[in-house]
Amino acid sequence: MAQQAPGPHQWLSIGEVSRRSGVTASALHFYERNGLISADRSAGNQRRYRRDTLRRVAFIRVSQRVGIPLKEILTALESLPDGRTPTKQDWEKLSRVWRTELDARISTLEHLRRDLNSCIGCGCLSLKSCSLQNPRDLLAAMGDGPVLWQSGLG
Repeated sequence: MAQQAPGPHQWLSIGEVSRRSGVTASALHFYERNGLISADRSAGNQRRYRRDTLRRVAFIRVSQRVGIPLKEILTALESLPDGRTPTKQDWEKLSRVWRTELDARISTLEHLRRDLNSCIGCGCLSLKSCSLQNPRDLLAAMGDGPVLWQSGLG
C-alpha cells in the first residue's frame, strides 16, 4: 500500500523535530545527509519533516545507544518496504540480529578485560608472553626481528 502524502498539519519544522526528539538540528542535518531521514522543502525552502520522522529518529538514537553503527542502521532502514518508519515488529526482528552481534562484542570485550587484568599484574608488555601485545606468542612463527612493527600490526 503506497503512503499517502501528509496533510499540512503533519509537517514539522526542523526546530520542532529537534525539540521533540532531543536531537540537535545539526544531528538532524547529518542524519539527512547520510540518508537516515528525509525532508521536503516548503515554498520558502525550509525543511519540513513528516511527523513519523520522530519515530525514525527515536529508532536511530536507540540503535546507536546499543552500539549499532550508523551504516548498519541505514541498511536496516533501507530494508523496510516503501521507506516506511520502523514498527515494533521491525525492531523485534532487527534486535534479534543485532543481539547476536552485541553478544559477540561483549564476549570480545570480556576477554580483553581478562587479558588487561593479567597484563596489569606483570607490567612488562613482553613481546614473548604478553597476551595483549602477542597473543599465544603468534609473532614467534613470523620470524626474527621486529616482525610486529614490520607487519603493520603494531
